[in-house]
Amino acid sequence: MLAPSLNVPPTPSATPVALPPPAPRRRTLLIVDDEEGPRQSLRVVFKNEYDLIIVDDGAKAIEAARQQKMDVAILDIRMTGMSGIEVLQGLKAVDPHTEVIMLTAYETIDTVRQALRLGACDYLNKPFDIPALRTAVANAMERRSLSFELKANTEKLRELSDELQNQRLEEALVRNRGEIYASIIHDINNPLTIMSGFLQLINTRIGDSTKIEGEDLENLKDRLRRITKQVTNCIDISRRYLSFMRKKVGESDCVSVRQSLADLDELLRVHPAVKDNELIIAPLAEDVMVPVNGTELIQIVRNLMVNALQCTPTRHRVELRTTILHAPLNVGVVTDGPEQKFINRDGFRNTAPLLVLTVADTGTGIAPEHMRKIFTETFTTQEAGHGTGLGLSIVQRLVARAGGGIHVRTRVGQGTEFVVYLPM
Repeated sequence: MLAPSLNVPPTPSATPVALPPPAPRRRTLLIVDDEEGPRQSLRVVFKNEYDLIIVDDGAKAIEAARQQKMDVAILDIRMTGMSGIEVLQGLKAVDPHTEVIMLTAYETIDTVRQALRLGACDYLNKPFDIPALRTAVANAMERRSLSFELKANTEKLRELSDELQNQRLEEALVRNRGEIYASIIHDINNPLTIMSGFLQLINTRIGDSTKIEGEDLENLKDRLRRITKQVTNCIDISRRYLSFMRKKVGESDCVSVRQSLADLDELLRVHPAVKDNELIIAPLAEDVMVPVNGTELIQIVRNLMVNALQCTPTRHRVELRTTILHAPLNVGVVTDGPEQKFINRDGFRNTAPLLVLTVADTGTGIAPEHMRKIFTETFTTQEAGHGTGLGLSIVQRLVARAGGGIHVRTRVGQGTEFVVYLPM
């Protein structure tokens, strides 16, 4: 027998309860007056609209502003102790965005001008008209809100701009490395071509010979030695650059400066920017090691050299000199101006010994109006479509990453020197 069914009403599904929106924050109004009557009058007028902070002298007002944010302040101009003008200056020093309304019973043009010049947004005469005072405070509160929004939007814009700049520079770094590796492949083709030529000569000379002796044997030995040397060059180049590629961007290792400059020499000799210019890369007297990623070291010097080669379409000389500095650099004597500047003063690890790489050209020099912008992203003096303006930005970033510094010296009509200092 079945149990009788029970008429139990269905359980209603749980419905989320909509919470009321949070009440907007009450704004804070600071009232500063050394007379009891005006203070109490202002309390009665604004107690239902704002959180009130009421004090009787300027020192207390400034201390209160240090303890919490004040949206708007009403100041009496003439007070014992600190004047209203002095309090205005103190409040603006604590928070430049605090809006200030001045009250005066003794209006003078000079006092009003001074108050407005120091940042007051309005002034009213005593005895004050309540509707006019309410309007003045409401307008000041609105100005305060707009300043907050403007500040927030400016910060967001700056963050987006920084993010975009970082993305552009990283893309340029990747593109720059790709160009270097493409050039390395080109350089490996050179010894491969030599080896192929020698092998063809050997095959032609030997042919179907079953026995090699005398002059043929000596020629064969000489050409095999040359082939072996070229094979070794290919292996060394590929191993070195594969090692660079396996490392993460910014990861440092000890790289041979002499070998890096030799690789750079090979890259630049076939660069179209060389044209008919005189290119000099002075060899390093003794090999040294620097804690920099090898690809980044080549990028630093390559970008500076290409920039120097392209500084003028007329024939000129570009020279790379390398020395060792055995004492810290006296950066204090370098004064930034239209003919020189020092980059990365604060981040420069100025500890001897220092590797000094000098890229000098006999071009037209840098115009004074361009000097302050040369390391700015996308700045270029070349025609549209001829250069991205990122070359020197990349140099600045990589040198700073390595703890180095850059001293730029220029003279219009005579040429420019970029001197890079890297810790060893």
